[in-house]
Amino acid sequence: MTQQFLEEAKQELKHSLVKKGHPFRYFTLATVGLDPMARLRTVVLRQITEDFKLIFYTDRRSKKMTHITENPKVSCLFYHPKQLLQLKIEGKARVVNDEKILKKYWHGIQPNSRKDYLSEQTPGSTLNNPDELQYLNDDNHFSMVEIEPFKIEYLKLKRPNHLRVRFSKSNNDWDGEFLVP
Repeated sequence: MTQQFLEEAKQELKHSLVKKGHPFRYFTLATVGLDPMARLRTVVLRQITEDFKLIFYTDRRSKKMTHITENPKVSCLFYHPKQLLQLKIEGKARVVNDEKILKKYWHGIQPNSRKDYLSEQTPGSTLNNPDELQYLNDDNHFSMVEIEPFKIEYLKLKRPNHLRVRFSKSNNDWDGEFLVP
């Protein structure tokens, strides 16, 4: 009885990759490194693999990469305001290190968007003036992160009753159970 909600969640995530302006395209990623403080930031969902892994791009020098190395467990939060649908996905993050794969996706990035991975300075470092940011000519700091979900919470705000379902991955199957909203 719960599987229809899992399928709806997967379909909405897939729609975000092709439907311009879909709210699931941008999501909040939470990481916790050795410092036990949760760090949140917005990232862009770039791809969903056939086996339902979520992929986003980042600068390999960013703090989130340090956190993922220290503790690969992450949380993702998606919210669709028109549908009043929230998805919370917990998973294990893995940095993609295969140079052939990185090169393939790097060449698929629009030239004006490549700038995000070309700064000489590390993300989060201080600047005296934003106009003085320096960029590399030949090298880049492009990286990809793949998240393998192991838990998904589906929350639909509706009347007369909200609907909340938790899905847990066991082997390659998803088991669902209804929760009090």
